[in-house]
Amino acid sequence: MPSIPPRKLLLGSFKAALAAADPLQIVPRHLPKPPEGRTLAVGAGKAAASMAYAVEKHWPKNNSLSGVVITRYGHSLPTRQIKVIEAGHPIPDASGETAAKQILEEAKKLGPDDLLLALISGGGSSLLSLPVAGISMADLKAVTRQLLLCGATIQEINTVRKHLSAIQGGRLAAACKAPVVALIISDVTGDNPTHIASGPCTADPTTYGDALRIISRYQVKAPEAIMDILHRGHEGRLEETPKPNNTAFRKVENRVIATAHNSLLAAAKYLRKQGIKTAVLGDTITGEAREVAKVFGGLARQILKYGEPWKRGVALISGGETTVTVRGNGRGGRNTEFLLSLAIDLDGMKNVYALSCGTDGSDGTGDNAGALIAPDTLQRARKLDLNPERLLTNNDSYSFFQPLGDLVMTGATRTNVNDFRVLIVR
Repeated sequence: MPSIPPRKLLLGSFKAALAAADPLQIVPRHLPKPPEGRTLAVGAGKAAASMAYAVEKHWPKNNSLSGVVITRYGHSLPTRQIKVIEAGHPIPDASGETAAKQILEEAKKLGPDDLLLALISGGGSSLLSLPVAGISMADLKAVTRQLLLCGATIQEINTVRKHLSAIQGGRLAAACKAPVVALIISDVTGDNPTHIASGPCTADPTTYGDALRIISRYQVKAPEAIMDILHRGHEGRLEETPKPNNTAFRKVENRVIATAHNSLLAAAKYLRKQGIKTAVLGDTITGEAREVAKVFGGLARQILKYGEPWKRGVALISGGETTVTVRGNGRGGRNTEFLLSLAIDLDGMKNVYALSCGTDGSDGTGDNAGALIAPDTLQRARKLDLNPERLLTNNDSYSFFQPLGDLVMTGATRTNVNDFRVLIVR
C-alpha cells in the first residue's frame, strides 16, 4: 500500500469522480447540430445551470439561442441567453411551478424548423414542478414529503410524480412540434431516462395504477385531491402519460451523457495510479442505508480474515442510491447514515477506511456532501460522549460526524450522478 494518508486517498477518489461528471467538460462534446430556426434550451436539475453555461459557451454565435432552466437554490451561474431560475429541492415550491409553466408555454411555440434542447439532471423532479389541473402546490408538497420519508425508491417516487405533473412523464416533448434533443446527466440506477427528473422528454411506461399501488404500499396519506386524480386516471377518465408507442417521440432523442458508472471508473483509475487495487462493485446498489452498510462491513471482515474475495490493499468502489426510513427527528442523510452504521458494524476494526458522499454536494438535510470514517472513529466519538447507536436510531448521523470534524464539505458541485462510496482495506 502507498504511504499517502487514507483520508487523502478517499477525498482524492471523490474528487476524481466529480471531475468525470463535470457538465462544463461533458456537455460540449454532445451538443447537436444547430437547426435552421431557433434553439430553445430548457431544463431542470442540480446541474442545469452549469449545463446551460456550457451550452452558451459553445453554441454557434450566428444561431439563435434562448431558454429557461431551473436549478436548486444556491446552484446558479451567470448566464446571458439562457435564464437560470432557482427553486425548491427536494420539496417543490412556487418558483419551480412558475418556471415550469414558462418552459412548457415556450416549448409549445416552437415549429418544425426549431430545436428544443433539454438539459436534464438529477433533482429535476422536484424543480420542474407543474401540477396537473385540480392539484395545488400545497398538495404536491404534502405527498412529496411523505414519499421522501417512507423509504420509497426514487423510481417509485417519480412514478407518482409523473402522474401528477403537466410537464413530466414525456409531456414536455409531446407538447412540442420541434425536434427534441435531451442531454441527460443520470442520477438514478440503471440510467433509464424515464426515471431521471421524471422523464420530461421520455415516454412513460408506468400507469396511474402503478402510482396508486405505491401510495398504498407505503401507506402514504395523500391529500384528497391527489387521490381523486389518481383514481380518475386509473379508471380511464383522465388521459395517461404519453406511452412508448406515441408518435410524438419519433422526433425525440434522449442522450445520457454522464453516469455514475463513469464516475466510479474515474475514481478507480485515480486509486490505481496511487498503487491501490480496485474493485468496482457497480452503480446500482440500493436498499436501506444502515442495512447496506452491514454488507460492506461483512466484505471488509472477509478480506481482512481470509483475503477473499480480494486480498488486502484494495478499494471497494460503488454507487447507487440507498434509502432512509425516517423514524427519528435527527439531522442527516443516507450517506452519513450509511457510514455511521458501518462504523458501528466495524467496531474499530483496524485498516478499514471509508467515504460516502452525494455527488451533488448535499446529503439529506445537512450542508455536507457526506463524511469519512477510520478505525478510530468510534473511539474519538466516545471521548466526546457521543452515543453512536442512539444517534443512529434517531437518524441523527450529522450530529455524530460534525463534532469529529469528519464531514465532507464541497458546497454545490452543480452536477449529480448519485452517491459515491469507497471503502479501503489496507
